[in-house]
Amino acid sequence: MSNKTPEQFFITGIGTDVGKTVVSAIVSEALKASYWKPIQAGDLDNSDSIKVEKWTQNVTVLPERYRLNSPMSPHAAARIDGVEIDLNSFELPKVNGNLIVEGAGGLMVPINDKELILDLIKSLGLKTILVVRNYLGSINHTLLSIDLLKAHGVEIEGLIYSGEANVESENFIASYSGLPTLARIPWGTEVNAQFVQEQATTLRESAWYKKL
Repeated sequence: MSNKTPEQFFITGIGTDVGKTVVSAIVSEALKASYWKPIQAGDLDNSDSIKVEKWTQNVTVLPERYRLNSPMSPHAAARIDGVEIDLNSFELPKVNGNLIVEGAGGLMVPINDKELILDLIKSLGLKTILVVRNYLGSINHTLLSIDLLKAHGVEIEGLIYSGEANVESENFIASYSGLPTLARIPWGTEVNAQFVQEQATTLRESAWYKKL
């Protein structure tokens, strides 16, 4: 991988609990990137930022823009906390080197009464990596997410699959969307620093990483 031009990606998913944080940690570690989660809703004592910092060795974890107490949609969690998430308040951190930004939930998750995670991606202007986990209905969720990103002019770097493989589903998604699979992250019984380091090493050997 060449470090002449820093890489910046927004990692989103086809829904909640598809492995975005695990994937973000692995990609951040592989790229020796800074990691930024703009919105954290709930689990403040064991936030995604805390997990990424615990799992990685070569990653700079940046503070969230909004830290909300309730584990729910950001717009609802913000209302409970008496704040309003302002899209204009987000500004890409100035970092030396690569940057990974992790979203909250899927693309249509509201951040306030009018705007969505999709709008945050558009405002930041980053290429997007879509995390996919196979389950009944995931083809539909994946293709809807891809079409939505394309319709809004968001550049998609490719897909990363997390968890158990499903060759039939993945082949159809690749054929229909024309998007590359960047990596596969198998989920073990436990995600820890060793797992993230091993997967980051594997990612550095991938064709995608070598083209960066």
